[in-house]
Amino acid sequence: MSQFALLGSRRFAPFFWTQALGAFNDNAFRNALLVLVAFQMGLDDHAVALYSSLAPALFILPYFLFSATAGQLAEKYEKTRIIRFVKLFEISAMVLAAIGFYTHHVNLLLVVLFLMGVHSTVFGPIKYAILPQALKPQELVGGNGLVEMGTQLAMLIGMIVGSSLMRISGFGPMAASVTTIMVALLGYLACRQIPPAPATAPELRFSWNPYSETVRVLKLTRANKAVFNAVLGISWFWFFGTMLITQLPNYTRIHLGGDSSVYILVLTLFSLGTGLGSLLCERMSGRRVEVGLVPLGAFGLTVFGVDLYFARTGMAAAHGLDWMAFLQASGSWRLVMDLTLIGVFSGFFVVPLFAFVQSRTPREQLSRVIAGNNIINALFICLASGLGLGLNSLGLHPSQIFLITALLNVVVAVYIFTLVPEFLMRFITWVLVNTLYRVRVDGTQNIPEEGPALLVCNHVSFMDPLLLMANLRRPARFVMYYKIFNIPLLNFVFRTAKAIPIAGQKEDPEVLQRAYDEVDAALADGEVVCIFPEGGLTKDGEIAPFRPGVARILERRPVPVVPMALRGLWGSVWSRRDTMLRRARLPRRFRARVELVVDEPIAATDARVATLESRVRELRGDLA
Repeated sequence: MSQFALLGSRRFAPFFWTQALGAFNDNAFRNALLVLVAFQMGLDDHAVALYSSLAPALFILPYFLFSATAGQLAEKYEKTRIIRFVKLFEISAMVLAAIGFYTHHVNLLLVVLFLMGVHSTVFGPIKYAILPQALKPQELVGGNGLVEMGTQLAMLIGMIVGSSLMRISGFGPMAASVTTIMVALLGYLACRQIPPAPATAPELRFSWNPYSETVRVLKLTRANKAVFNAVLGISWFWFFGTMLITQLPNYTRIHLGGDSSVYILVLTLFSLGTGLGSLLCERMSGRRVEVGLVPLGAFGLTVFGVDLYFARTGMAAAHGLDWMAFLQASGSWRLVMDLTLIGVFSGFFVVPLFAFVQSRTPREQLSRVIAGNNIINALFICLASGLGLGLNSLGLHPSQIFLITALLNVVVAVYIFTLVPEFLMRFITWVLVNTLYRVRVDGTQNIPEEGPALLVCNHVSFMDPLLLMANLRRPARFVMYYKIFNIPLLNFVFRTAKAIPIAGQKEDPEVLQRAYDEVDAALADGEVVCIFPEGGLTKDGEIAPFRPGVARILERRPVPVVPMALRGLWGSVWSRRDTMLRRARLPRRFRARVELVVDEPIAATDARVATLESRVRELRGDLA
């Protein structure tokens, strides 16, 4: 089922439109306010600069003050009720904004801007915590992609509409007021259709102390190392985006020679690119939480960020160009490509990170972890704004700031991937598997979502563990022959995935016993373990008799057993059909079509070796 089918589902659609309409209003109001202050109130340059600098600070301040409280609310109480109160709050804020627009009362409008920051702060933890409750695990990446796409487009349309309405001569404030109030009302009507989302931690003891609760939420966010580093990755995305967006007005004017229509075009390219990249995540990841896309996203951000600098290093030859004249100018399409692809790779970078945080955080903690994420995001946004101002004061041009940001991205990416090798491991696995094979998967929903399970599968090629890693929805511990485990480069992947090396009784009984102990410990911890009961690769394409190791494992730890079968791998890359000499050449079945079929779990009491072997043979069928 396509991710777009979610837009017709009550589980998702009302929330999607509630979120999109809220993002529209945030940006429509902010840009209408900026146009009013900068162009219609007759203020001097000093006053305009003051209000322009104060506005983003007021909007982001609530993230520091109230994120921890918002996280508690989202955990302790039913989420749809909170959303309805938030949307009523938004309607009230827009009514106050209408009064401020009509009377040109800047201070009142700044208060409203702070209130909209409160609105976004309270809604933030609910925004991402509600998705795992409403969506199935295989829908999580697609749902996040749609939310990110909808948010980007809503923000873009809101900026354009808010600015355009306020510029209507003699009617601008009224038009902006009516529009934002109507959109807020539509958001409330949409949120009334969101299905109930029960409290995930109703017994949580609520604390009104923002300081102590902020410290507690940040400690909770740091508790899981992998999740915390994903949060740092998300915050870096906001840092990178802030550095880019804040420099775009001057970049458009100085380096592109464009007017406001070119600025809108540039924003549109970045937003559409991010939306496209977010949507592509589901297809490229096979509807799994695939953090292997994160290094790909980081790579693209640097490559096209650097190219954006070299595409136009000097000042524009002509100024005052509208968007049509800009597109017709020499070299413009390279700039269009760079700006769009920066957006696309931003989607590859951030969507899997959000899905990773959602899938790896306990439900009863997720809202507070998202709140901690929002606090750190706000800090990174402030740091980006400060760095941008500092670099501008040193006389650096926007294109030079883009180059510095793109190169900083390399340092940050290496740091994150060093701390969490799983990201790089998944990237290597994703590239290898998608380069060598075209995989069809059936039945992975049969693998239990929680608790221990033993997976048994036929063994056809040296690439079997990587192929399974790339297509199983739950992380699994693979038991593999120690000589395969020690293959250079792949050893990094196997070690990072916590694979368990094993040897034959005659080869190394100590390694064999240690493997059985590690399997038992993993199952005791509620993990999934995958074994190849044949004890080695098939030499003729047929399934060899299963060895008794699976029975030994189940005697120590009775857990559900899930039979699986790989089809179509015989004769593909790294199977034993060809001699070593022929394998040194390009294999005959490069990009082979292969299948993974997963059967329903079998209780440990019924999982006899002969039964499992027979079931795997049936699943494999005639497609060796």
